[in-house]
Amino acid sequence: MNKHTILERIVENVERVIVDKRYEIELTIITLLCRGHLLIEDVPGVGKTSLASALAKSLGCSFQRIQFTPDIMPADITGFSVFNPKTGDFDYRPGAILSQIVLADEINRTSPKTQSSLLEAMEEKQVTVDGKTYRIKEPFMVLATQNPVEYLGTYPLPEAQMDRFFMRISLGYPSLVEEMRMVARMGKESPLRSLRPVAAGEDIAAIQQLVSQVHVDAKVNEYIVALVRHTRENPLVSLGASPRASISLYKAAQAWAMYSGRDYVLPDDVIQMAAHVMEHRIVLTQEGRLKKHTQKDIVRMAIEGVYAPVAKRW
Repeated sequence: MNKHTILERIVENVERVIVDKRYEIELTIITLLCRGHLLIEDVPGVGKTSLASALAKSLGCSFQRIQFTPDIMPADITGFSVFNPKTGDFDYRPGAILSQIVLADEINRTSPKTQSSLLEAMEEKQVTVDGKTYRIKEPFMVLATQNPVEYLGTYPLPEAQMDRFFMRISLGYPSLVEEMRMVARMGKESPLRSLRPVAAGEDIAAIQQLVSQVHVDAKVNEYIVALVRHTRENPLVSLGASPRASISLYKAAQAWAMYSGRDYVLPDDVIQMAAHVMEHRIVLTQEGRLKKHTQKDIVRMAIEGVYAPVAKRW
């Protein structure tokens, strides 16, 4: 089975649960192929949790859900050591993060201290407890859900944590027809119960290797960096996209090109991925907020303000 068949089967399988959100599902797969982590920011009840569950079931990967609350502790995530009186040693009890697909549900409802306990796992794919390091089996991906910060009882994610997320997406409310179709489908039996794996973690690992082989011309590389740097130079921005954003945009363009059936990246691939990769890494100045600008506006200004190289097959 070739890579395109595998990816198509995964998308179609998840679509059995998430109605009419194909592009958002595709972005989730792109994030996985780039070994990144996904932030899903939206109001409650639009399918954020179901998306993560459906992805894990489609891949046959181990899955854990962490429900973040104000009283959850870092040890609940990373694990902890307990004394074993029979052996006289301390035994490690793995935390929920030691799973391949991890749903960090409502991540902004817990304290910054607990949020930061995810940093090492997300960046290094490992946790360290009592001086010992434990590797996380790959493929590994954190899908964090977040309710808008204006809701009561939430803690805005710090910039360092936001920068760890490869992409941010929003599912949004369904249309009238989509919602009717969803209600009719869910009114019988949840499709999640009957969902079966259509791929394996080994398949994803193999495709992840292929993503890095997609050709990126020097001019396209320069275009990627110029777009990111433009966000830092915008007077409406107090914190622009980081160099990590440049790397993420590079990888996302490679993955989107491969998903589109090409072995080379076009400027259009970069533009397609730019907003999803950069928006959540941008912090507006007070002036920018007063003028009602958004992070999406800043990315649009970058795309309009940076010359794109002529599209061709390199």
